[in-house]
Amino acid sequence: MTTPAPATCTSDTTIKKTGGPASCNNDECASNPCGAGQTCKDPNQSPSSTGDYTCTCSNGVVATGGAATCTNDECTSSPCGTGQTCKDANTAANSLKDYTCTCTSDTTVKKTGGPASCNNDECASNPCGAGQTCKDPNQSPSSTGDYTCTCSNGVVATGGSATCTKDECTSSPCGSGQTCKDANTAANSLHDFTCTCDSDTTITKTDGPATCAKDECASSPCGNGQTCKDPNQSPSSTGDYTCTCSNGVVATGGAATCTNDECTSSPCGSGQTCKDANTAANSLHDFTCTCDSDTTITKTDGPATCSKNECDKNPCATGQTCNDPTPIPSKTGDYTCTCSNGVVATGGSATCTKDECTSNPCGSGQTCKDANTAANSLNDYTCTCDNDNSIAKKGAPATCTLDECAANPCGAQQTCNDPNLSAAVTGDYVCTC
Repeated sequence: MTTPAPATCTSDTTIKKTGGPASCNNDECASNPCGAGQTCKDPNQSPSSTGDYTCTCSNGVVATGGAATCTNDECTSSPCGTGQTCKDANTAANSLKDYTCTCTSDTTVKKTGGPASCNNDECASNPCGAGQTCKDPNQSPSSTGDYTCTCSNGVVATGGSATCTKDECTSSPCGSGQTCKDANTAANSLHDFTCTCDSDTTITKTDGPATCAKDECASSPCGNGQTCKDPNQSPSSTGDYTCTCSNGVVATGGAATCTNDECTSSPCGSGQTCKDANTAANSLHDFTCTCDSDTTITKTDGPATCSKNECDKNPCATGQTCNDPTPIPSKTGDYTCTCSNGVVATGGSATCTKDECTSNPCGSGQTCKDANTAANSLNDYTCTCDNDNSIAKKGAPATCTLDECAANPCGAQQTCNDPNLSAAVTGDYVCTC
């Protein structure tokens, strides 16, 4: 008897069976290996592929080949230690190192993923240095810079090393010519230094320079012809001596300038003469400026106004020429304004044009024309008759023809005759039967 060939899976030719069908599919999820609340998925259901199924939690945590661990409270292992409170805001198994440790002594001090630093003794680093005592009254990490450093003599500083000693003479408070001594150099002992005059050791002062005699006039700083006086002969008072001229001029801290001709700097400018009647250095602002063009015009303590051209302010209308024949302050209103057509006005803008026809001088029935509208060209307009433009008159209305018969005043069956057709002659027409 012949043995039949084994059956072979087409999806996996390594799987065969003789005498019956081979088992070609094996869904590992069929036995519910993940448990409740998890989703199972077998990507390869070949019997030769095992342990590759996945279990997925509702929060997304995934495990392969077995049930997933969906939650993990990191605080369970007490990672914060004593004196701190642990809180894990997200207990998903794939959410790690997000727990928070909070100090029970100061809930503002926190740290994520590890224990918080609940104590901070600032004195541990010895910030005060040798010979000083350090004390940190509040060792909370949020409280810094409040430690104190205390010197053996009682001087205290907060937040840094104290200055235990201070020699007040270091800043030379006594000045030159005096010796300074600070008997107590403790930093909290101030204003107790003593200044002693080198020229006289019997002269002393506490907390300030002593008054030692020094006459600045001894070196004759003023020179010949001036009197020197030093009102304060203390060495700390310098430059306050005075020099006085014979005319009373006084200067402080140096020789005085006894005379001063203010005209030297030419304050009047060109075209004027300057004169300073009193050249004493303390007699100022009394010089006089006189106009060379008009000696009646003067001014004290400044240049005089010697010229005044009224045309500078453009008093004439646009297109007119301005001329000031006498540009001096005492002569005003004599400037002229001249139009391009020759019209001239004095003391104001000229009226350059005037159309005489504007007033209708010809009357009705005539046309007026002003050939020259210059304001100084008058009575040159022309009146021309509308019914006979050959009749015209210059400077007055024209005498135009008027035939009174044109209106048929005689009526039917009569003949009308107007012997004088002048518009100025009316009522002379004749009616003939």
